[in-house]
Amino acid sequence: MYFIDIEHRGLGKYRRVQGRDRRVVEKKAQAQRQVWNEQWERRLQIERSRDERASRAHLAASKKELAASRTDEAQKEIAELGSLLANALTQQVQDVFSPLYDHSTYSAPRPRRPRRPQPIPEPSPQEPDYRPRLGLLGLLLPSVRARRQTAAAVRFAAAHADWVDATSKRNKVFDLDKKEYAADVQAWEQGKLAFEDEQRVANAEVDDFRQRYRAKDKAAVEEYIDLILSQSDYPQCFPKQSTIAFTSETGVTIVDYELPPVDKLPALKAVKYIQSRDALDEVYLKEHEIGRIYDNAMYQTALRTIHEVMISDEADAITSITFNGWVSFTDRSNGKPSRSCILSVQCTKQDFAQLNLAEVDPKACFRALKGVGSASLAGMAPVVPILRLNKADDRFVPAHDAIAGIEEATNIAAIPWEEFEYLVRDIFEKEFSSNGGEVKITRASRDHGVDAIAFDPDPIRGGKIVIQAKRYTNVVGVSAVRDLYGTLINEGASRGILVTTSQYGADSYAFAKNKPLTLLDGGNLLSLLERHGHPARIDLAEAKKLGTSRDSG
Repeated sequence: MYFIDIEHRGLGKYRRVQGRDRRVVEKKAQAQRQVWNEQWERRLQIERSRDERASRAHLAASKKELAASRTDEAQKEIAELGSLLANALTQQVQDVFSPLYDHSTYSAPRPRRPRRPQPIPEPSPQEPDYRPRLGLLGLLLPSVRARRQTAAAVRFAAAHADWVDATSKRNKVFDLDKKEYAADVQAWEQGKLAFEDEQRVANAEVDDFRQRYRAKDKAAVEEYIDLILSQSDYPQCFPKQSTIAFTSETGVTIVDYELPPVDKLPALKAVKYIQSRDALDEVYLKEHEIGRIYDNAMYQTALRTIHEVMISDEADAITSITFNGWVSFTDRSNGKPSRSCILSVQCTKQDFAQLNLAEVDPKACFRALKGVGSASLAGMAPVVPILRLNKADDRFVPAHDAIAGIEEATNIAAIPWEEFEYLVRDIFEKEFSSNGGEVKITRASRDHGVDAIAFDPDPIRGGKIVIQAKRYTNVVGVSAVRDLYGTLINEGASRGILVTTSQYGADSYAFAKNKPLTLLDGGNLLSLLERHGHPARIDLAEAKKLGTSRDSG
């Protein structure tokens, strides 16, 4: 799996784009950056327009016009939330693959052929400068005539020698220019061939992606759906982040979709100019109005997501979609971060074919599809998703409280390897559960498998995380890091963590660079333990003396 982390600081947005093909991932990242850049430009344009209107209003002493303009902008933002589904229905079915192909031409300009220099005129002895200036004396006196003829011959000879030298130098420069031109042309042609070869490879990868999608390959279908949803145009307040799970055998698809919390929706209703105070007053939506707009927008988002995926499924790979709408928000009752699934609906392809979404009431349609959600979605009341992303694994076992026995004097490099693996699992369970995540414990083994799997719900940095524990007294070799990376790919995880009692070599850090891998050495492990109230120590020499020097994990 390849991934690219992209962000737009102006918009405050971040996204991890990932997939099996590097070039497809790069195209997706490029498309997302383009969308963000367009959103940013629209925002800047709005701000510029607002500033310009404000300036005109100030100069014209007409704040009333500015108030009306801002009211119009606010109403448009509110209206946009009410037309999410309608806007999608007017869009043509996207060709997902065409934008991924590279049809560009080689942009480097072909070297320009050097121009042959104009020849330097050859001096002639008949030119006035090179003819003897005889005068009267020269005509009368032979000796004077001879001297002046000799001087003229010398001038001509010097001029002709200069001409020969200049012509030779110019020809040499031209010959060098021709050689440089030939080398430049060769380099340009090689660059063009390399560009075309790379382009063919990139387009072949898109072809392969298309074929795998049509063959209903799990990873390809999930990436295809992610492309569809990432290209869908939503208001800026929407995170546009989703996690997709597809089952090739049944065509069942689950979309865990990140929805905006209520407080991210636009709340400005109007701006009024109060002439008596020469001031602008902002009027905001009442809480019940925001709740009504929010609920309607979320029902539309669920139906719109199902619509966009269903109509774009040219391979007919999908038999049903379960949409789970998740929200990360601040719980008003305690002021702490919280996360809930607030609505869930399942729609089969047959049911979808019977819908006329242009005429439905979003909430009524959601209920008719047996969707589940509280009476007020804005209340963030959690519901149980109809289907959830599969976190089942027959390797999972009940947790064992190994951390309770850790004391400040405990040398964790000397404890039994099974107990060390439990200890690592326990500490990460504490680490991830504090943010609403889950950590599943796997059966203890010495087969270099997965020791724990964490499910982090964070929409940006979260996902499935594999954890391996190495109770080593020697430096951890790069092979262990390679094993972790292979495990990460096989598990379809977003990140891998390797934790040891010892240290890592430079080759291990070099291999992990630019990969979704985290290497925690003995010092990092002690810091984690201390952070959760369990100080301990690591003494590798003591562990070797006690007979536990055999590296394991």
